[in-house]
Amino acid sequence: MKKVIVLGCLLSMTSGCVLQEEVHVDKPEQVSYYQSEAMAALNLPFSDAVRVGNMLYLSGNIGNVPGELRLVEGGLEAEARQTMENIKAVLEANGTSFDHAVKLTIMMDDISQWSRFNEIYKEYFPNNKPARSAFGADGLALGAALEVECIAYIPDTTEND
Repeated sequence: MKKVIVLGCLLSMTSGCVLQEEVHVDKPEQVSYYQSEAMAALNLPFSDAVRVGNMLYLSGNIGNVPGELRLVEGGLEAEARQTMENIKAVLEANGTSFDHAVKLTIMMDDISQWSRFNEIYKEYFPNNKPARSAFGADGLALGAALEVECIAYIPDTTEND
């Protein structure tokens, strides 16, 4: 049996770090690796996403043209939209959506462009906002303006929302 432990820190003067969730992966089939045909064609050494139970962990996405090692033209706004569309495609291919995103990490080549990115980001999250972190990063793949990681859950389709 494999055991995956997810730790989180609750910040307060008295609580410190506590164990938030312990996930037991009893069967190897509870872990699966997803690679789209476009990603497979690029022969890169990572998966688009890895599913553990009902959680989906996406690799970082940039604003590349799907299936190509080329960024879309048009600067930050165009790259941001393409990045979000690339993430959306991986989520949907795995039975989930932005509605079920719980955490995003944003890496930006120029963090001073944060507000420009936020305008596009809000289009994808008009209601519930996932937890989010952001930081400036130099040297993103292909010279990208930003990279975004996403964690989402896959809803149980046997239950009614």
